[in-house]
Amino acid sequence: MLARKLDLIADALAQGTGATIAVRVMETGRRKGLRIWFNDLHEKNGPVAELKPHGLRSHGINIGFGSFSAGVLEQISNASSEDIQLARSLVRSVARSAEIDIPGQSKDDWLVRDGGFRIDARYRHDHTPPHEDEAIIETCREVIVPLMAAMAELIGYDVVEDPSASDQPEVEGGLSPATVYRRERNPRNRLLCLRIHGAQCRCCGLNPESRYGAAGGIIEVHHLEPVSMLEHPRPYDPETDLVPLCPNCHRSVHTQRPWPLTLEELASYMEEAGNA
Repeated sequence: MLARKLDLIADALAQGTGATIAVRVMETGRRKGLRIWFNDLHEKNGPVAELKPHGLRSHGINIGFGSFSAGVLEQISNASSEDIQLARSLVRSVARSAEIDIPGQSKDDWLVRDGGFRIDARYRHDHTPPHEDEAIIETCREVIVPLMAAMAELIGYDVVEDPSASDQPEVEGGLSPATVYRRERNPRNRLLCLRIHGAQCRCCGLNPESRYGAAGGIIEVHHLEPVSMLEHPRPYDPETDLVPLCPNCHRSVHTQRPWPLTLEELASYMEEAGNA
C-alpha cells in the first residue's frame, strides 16, 4: 500500500524543498521504511534520509552524505550566512516535535564541515504503530520534509520564478530584483512560516483544512513588507516578516496599493462589516 503513496510523499517533499525527490521503500517483514534523496543526485552523491521503525511507537530518522558527495559538500561550504540561518531554523522547527541529535554539534550553530556530518531524529507516534502507512506519511511531513529542506537550502537549489504569479501588485518604478524574488518565493521560507505560525489565517482565523478537508490546502503566505517595495534586497525572517492568510484575506489586504492594508486595518474593516 505504501508504494502507491510514494508519489504523494515525493510531491510533499518537492513542495517543501523546491527540488525533485526520489523515494523508495525499504521492507523487512512488516517493518517498512523509506530511503529519500534528491533526484538529480545519485544516492552516493549527496544527502540521503532514511526512515525506519524504532521500537513499538517511534520512527528513527537519519540524514547523512554518500561517499561521493565532494561536489555537493563544496557547494554547501559556499552557502551564505542567510542560507545557513534558514537551514538551522528548519532543523530547530523539527526539535519542537521530535528528538534531534547532531553528533558533536549543537542544534543552534551546527555546520556541514565534511561528509561525516549527520542528523539523527526520533519521532514518536502515540496512537498509530510506526509500520502503518499513515504513521510513515506523518513522519515524512513533520521530520523529513523540513530536514531535507534544510539540506536543499544549503545546497542552493534555485527557485524558478514566474513574476506574473507574484502575490504582490505591480508598482510603476518599484524595485523587484530577481535575487529578492528567488529568496522571498523560496518554498523553504513558506514551509518554515507555516511550521512556526500554523495553517490558520491570521486575520479571520480560518483553517482551510479543517473547513474543506483534503481540498483545503490553500493557505497562503503574506509578506508584511511587500517585496515590490524594497529598495534594497534584505533577508526575511519567516517568524516576523511572513504570516499565513486565507486566499480571501490575502486578496483583501492587497486591495490597497502600493502598500497593502495591515492586518489590523483589515480586522477593523471586518469588524465594521460584522456590526453593520
